[in-house]
Amino acid sequence: MIPEAAFEAPSPAANGAARGGQPGHRAAMLTESAVLDRPRERLWRLGAAALTAAELLAVLLGTGDGRRDALEVATLLLKPANGAVRRLAARPPGELLLTPGVGRAKGARLLAAFELAARVSREERPAVPRISEPADVVKLVGGRLRDLAVEEFHLLALDTRSRVLRDVLITRGLLDSSLVHPREVFRAAISEAAAGIILVHNHPSGDPTPSAEDRAVTRQLVAAGQLLDLPVYDHVIVAGDRFVSFATAGLL
Repeated sequence: MIPEAAFEAPSPAANGAARGGQPGHRAAMLTESAVLDRPRERLWRLGAAALTAAELLAVLLGTGDGRRDALEVATLLLKPANGAVRRLAARPPGELLLTPGVGRAKGARLLAAFELAARVSREERPAVPRISEPADVVKLVGGRLRDLAVEEFHLLALDTRSRVLRDVLITRGLLDSSLVHPREVFRAAISEAAAGIILVHNHPSGDPTPSAEDRAVTRQLVAAGQLLDLPVYDHVIVAGDRFVSFATAGLL
């Protein structure tokens, strides 16, 4: 005997599942893993370089057209260009609007992104400062530090060729070992994939002579760098037009 339940009309949700589901039903049934697989979530989790061209375009589009999600619309965009972003960018603007789900607002976003990419490719890469002696450190940051009314403690993250990857302000105020904690210093260095670091701070008094606290902080950071295999190459104190290098003075 066929059970009576077999003759019951299917629910709207069941109908939606059988047809592939309306956008609202699909969104309600998304699992956590499906959410993590969305292009925007993948971008933040894995980085933009891990995304395909279609996924990157989907992030730009933001939404689909009610029948297709953003990734499906992005795939349609790439189809006439044989999957090549360069060919897509070269298409006449009006042709972008022929893709279902791409209106003037989304088309404008795409055109702006293509133009930004073109400008980036034309811009010259800025010269990266290289540190070969303490005077180079002073030349790089001395102008900003020498006349400050309070102490600032900076970290210069260097690559394997002693080029400055980033200048990071660690703390502002009186130099104290409780403020300049190895965790804060080396977190910045590790995030920049630095091969080594140089410490820099200023003395508003105009006297660059290292204090007992300067020496204690430096010893602490040098020891931490040795444990992390991330050497501290120098600690430079800037005071007015004068400076002291711990490396040159044999204090490291």
